[in-house]
Amino acid sequence: MDFAVDPDLELITDAVGAVCARFDDDYWSACDAEHRFPWDFYEAMAAGGWVGIAIPEEYGGGGRGITEAATVLRTVAASGAAMNGCSAIHMTIFGLNPVVVFGNDQLKDAFLPRAAAGELHVAFGVTEPDAGTDTSRITTRATRDGDGWRISGRKIWTSKALESEVVLLLVRTGEADSGFDGLSLFLVDLDPDHVDIRPIPKAGRNAVASCEVFYDGLPVEGWRLVGEEGKGFRHILHGMNPERILLAGEGVGIGEAALRRATEYAKDREVFGRPIGANQAISHPLALARMQLRAAWLQTMEAAWRYDHGLDCGAEANSAKYLAAEACGHATDAAVQTHGGMGYATEYHVERYWREARIMRIAPVSQEMSLNYVAQQVLGLPRSY
Repeated sequence: MDFAVDPDLELITDAVGAVCARFDDDYWSACDAEHRFPWDFYEAMAAGGWVGIAIPEEYGGGGRGITEAATVLRTVAASGAAMNGCSAIHMTIFGLNPVVVFGNDQLKDAFLPRAAAGELHVAFGVTEPDAGTDTSRITTRATRDGDGWRISGRKIWTSKALESEVVLLLVRTGEADSGFDGLSLFLVDLDPDHVDIRPIPKAGRNAVASCEVFYDGLPVEGWRLVGEEGKGFRHILHGMNPERILLAGEGVGIGEAALRRATEYAKDREVFGRPIGANQAISHPLALARMQLRAAWLQTMEAAWRYDHGLDCGAEANSAKYLAAEACGHATDAAVQTHGGMGYATEYHVERYWREARIMRIAPVSQEMSLNYVAQQVLGLPRSY
């Protein structure tokens, strides 16, 4: 067992950190307040090759694994970019994995090189208002139209739809009662003649909009089907564990940004003649935050290592996402509390971390569903839903 720091990961951290240093907290606060996509940041990350880090080399990507991708996203989040920065690049970094694994050659050749170069923006459409976590109830439908398809329906929480050219879309091709077996996956154009995109007002992470998307008879060529008809949910499942791992990396990074600011403030702020960090009521929550974040990162790295080595990682990935969300939530809350009243002000930025950290406990899978996985798949307890 070797816990030595990997030199390659150190190089990635340093290089990505150098890019992120050009975009300070004020930049991210402005993007959030103005609901402005961080184009300058995205283009800088694309120019460095970071958005294509996990796309195979044969398509112009870096050919690296989830371990490296999680390190990139942790570094971005820890810079102060938090979820706004990560969400700007997350889908390009790994969202096209089902296309890499299951897509036909025409799909790969058409889209992967452009994604690796940062030229193609991609969204992900699964969630529906009447389905939520129960994906088996999806009703957005693709019907046969000659050699192609027509798609109609409604999705919600499609992040980055406003900026994206294409969306990886899970729809029903089987009978209404076919459950998971009737779902298929397509990579489709967000054609404005057939697609209506409406941003959802939300509490945080407003530099990257989350959208309600309406599809009205969207024409889709037959070659846009990803993998096999009726196997779309299985294709999506292949990417769920790495998605949890990447989100865990983001959560750890947000917590680290909050902890850094809180620690600096606790050293500098004096009350009753001494720094507030001398008080255990301040120092202990911050010390606990450091322990929790470190534990979450170690679990994240184990999960990433297992995935990259072709080993089962369901328990580790769900555990990493759960632990990172909890650690992130504690760290950002402790940072606000450390700053007192100023923690609620935008000046010190910790309120933005706090708002964005809350997302981690909800998406892309709730804490409760991660616990359900471990309870049923690891402990062998009866299914609870």
